Amino acid sequence: MTSIPLLITSPHPCSYLDDKLAQTAFIDPSFRLNTATYSLLITHGFRRSGDDVYRPQCAQCSQCVPVRLPVAQFKPNRNQKRCLQKNRKTTVIIKPAVFEQAHYDLYLRYQNHRHAEGNMANTSPDEYINFLGSSWCNTQFIEFFCADELAAVAIVDRLDDALSAVYTFFDPNFSSSSLGVYAVLWQIQYAQNQGLEWLYLGFWIANCRKMNYKDQYHPLQGFIDSEWDFLKKS
Repeated sequence: MTSIPLLITSPHPCSYLDDKLAQTAFIDPSFRLNTATYSLLITHGFRRSGDDVYRPQCAQCSQCVPVRLPVAQFKPNRNQKRCLQKNRKTTVIIKPAVFEQAHYDLYLRYQNHRHAEGNMANTSPDEYINFLGSSWCNTQFIEFFCADELAAVAIVDRLDDALSAVYTFFDPNFSSSSLGVYAVLWQIQYAQNQGLEWLYLGFWIANCRKMNYKDQYHPLQGFIDSEWDFLKKS
């Protein structure tokens, strides 16, 4: 890989594991990024948030494992098949990554329902789009409609040989539709149809309930000790 300047944060409280300190390595913001460069960086465990690209760099912990799914090998389990059946009438529209009031309003409803104790529940319009969008990446906003009503939005980065699942939020009124699961299943099918090889799912953390659901998608690979290898089923 071409030499890319990295910066490392000071230790700070971990967002996922109690009583842990975290450090983050991130690409120097002055470095010019594009989709091709990020397509390479993500294979080395990096992740995008807004225009920033980062990965955990913790001295005493390695529980944040970047994971990806080889989409051609995926077979849905029983619960995932039920989710697909439940959403057989859900319709999808692919949009560019630009601010839309309807998306923002849905995002706030989701945050206030699921994460009311966090600061994301008070996100401003600029903070919202700067968190999910990017000035340099090929990002798409995927709308999911149930009964002609906007029910969920998934943010997806289109890379050279992969999709990267950035974030998904949904209307709490449609919680029974399992739209978080359906959004992942839709992305797998979309990647298959586009002839892409991988779906990157961010970080898997075995001891964090918010992050360990990803091991329900098999076969899952983890980036451990600078190599990708298949994870054992839990």
